[in-house]
Amino acid sequence: MAALAAHHRLLSSFATPRTRGRRRSSSLPFSSPPPHGRPGCRAASRTLVRASGGGASTSTTGSTAAPAATLSLSLEEVRQSCTTWTWRGMRVNYLARGQGPPLLLVHGFGASVAHWRRNIGVLSESYTVYAIDLLGFGASDKPPGFSYTMETWAQLILDFLDEVVKRPTVLVGNSVGSLACVIAASESTRDVVKGLVLLNCAGGMNNKAIVDDWRIKLLLPLLWLIDFLLKQRSIASALFGRVKNRDNLKDILLSVYGNKDAVDDELVEIIRGPADTEGALDAFVSTVTGPPGPSPIALMPRLADVPVLVLWGDRDPFTPIDGPVGKFFSALPSQLPNVTLHMLEGVGHCPHDDRPDLVHDKLLPWLESIPPAPAEVGEVAGGVI
Repeated sequence: MAALAAHHRLLSSFATPRTRGRRRSSSLPFSSPPPHGRPGCRAASRTLVRASGGGASTSTTGSTAAPAATLSLSLEEVRQSCTTWTWRGMRVNYLARGQGPPLLLVHGFGASVAHWRRNIGVLSESYTVYAIDLLGFGASDKPPGFSYTMETWAQLILDFLDEVVKRPTVLVGNSVGSLACVIAASESTRDVVKGLVLLNCAGGMNNKAIVDDWRIKLLLPLLWLIDFLLKQRSIASALFGRVKNRDNLKDILLSVYGNKDAVDDELVEIIRGPADTEGALDAFVSTVTGPPGPSPIALMPRLADVPVLVLWGDRDPFTPIDGPVGKFFSALPSQLPNVTLHMLEGVGHCPHDDRPDLVHDKLLPWLESIPPAPAEVGEVAGGVI
């Protein structure tokens, strides 16, 4: 539902003056591109709690206290840990940090590697953490005239696992990134995906996927109109210019984060930066107006042999828990024994950045509970330092 929110914001930005403090359902436009650098590593102490036995489960995690301190990387540390990989002649920015079994972090619509800055430090103490800028976002290429699809991003992920990681990997995605991971896992012909972590998984690349939600049905004529307007270059440029305004972006972020303290100037810059880079407008329009791609509702039953952890913020205005996708995932543990679900109270669309402490409390024990891949048994895991 991320692209639906973008439609809402575009219309309100074009038609009315900005009003501070007003909550809007909206989408994250674009994130700042970290320059390419050399891999790096930083260590800190942490205690891991081992998870109990397997099986499907559901729980609700609530907290009214302020978030606990977490090991967060500076943007400079993120940049120094990034490098590039060439995929089909296009540059893809990615981060590699730490050592141990590999994880691949995949951002959501408009975000980038830096959106994981509050998670990479903790995870890289025990794992080789890779994080990727999907084509069209962050510091990855935004080729002119390119048609962005969920299937293309999923293939990019599979090729990255095959050419760069080269080991069975746990995929961790947020929003559209979650859906890309689901598609990649469902299309993989080998055991390259060792597990899936889905943070508020999107129902499609844009709103066209959620036609059975009454909220979408009411807005469809308006959404079709905005799609038409976005395909007019001058109109799209004017609308996009209003959306990427710094104050507008902060309002957007405040509307989708449960923890308002997490919405700081650094986050605004992370989201805002690439909006001014060449190809950003085209990527935005293509993503919002393109085909929605496969639905996770159709794909998840195919992944009955893959351990799945679902973490869902219950204050999400994009994929609300009472919408079709939210209802599907909330019921999934009762249907598939490989799925574990935790509801995160007071958390928005981006749990890993909104309340990283709650996410780590559920993620780390679950990762430890996953059996090692056959290639990992009896060998010392290597990594990137």
